[in-house]
Amino acid sequence: MEFFTETAIIAGVAIMTGGWVVTTWLRIKNGYPLENSWGKAVYPKNDEAVERVKLLTSENAELRAELGSMKDRLANVERIVTDEGYGLTQQIENLRDKQQEMN
Repeated sequence: MEFFTETAIIAGVAIMTGGWVVTTWLRIKNGYPLENSWGKAVYPKNDEAVERVKLLTSENAELRAELGSMKDRLANVERIVTDEGYGLTQQIENLRDKQQEMN
C-alpha cells in the first residue's frame, strides 16, 4: 500500500510541474507577461522586447479609441433607424414606389 501512495504523490507532483511548464510556455509563446511568485508581472529586460511592448501598448490605445468612435457611430445609426420619423420616411418612399409602378 505504501508503494501506491508514494507513486501517487510522485505522479501528482510530476503532473502539476508539467502543467506549470506548459502554462509558462504558452504565456511566453503568446506574449503574455510572466508573473513572479507574488503574482506581479515580470517585464522583459532586453531592448527589443521593451520596444515591442511599447508598440503594442500604443496600438492597443489606438484600437480602443477607434472602438469608442465606432460605438458612438453605431449608437447614432441605431437612434436614426429606431426613430419614428425614419419609419414614416420609409412608408412615404414605399408609397412613391407603388405609384411609379402603377404609371
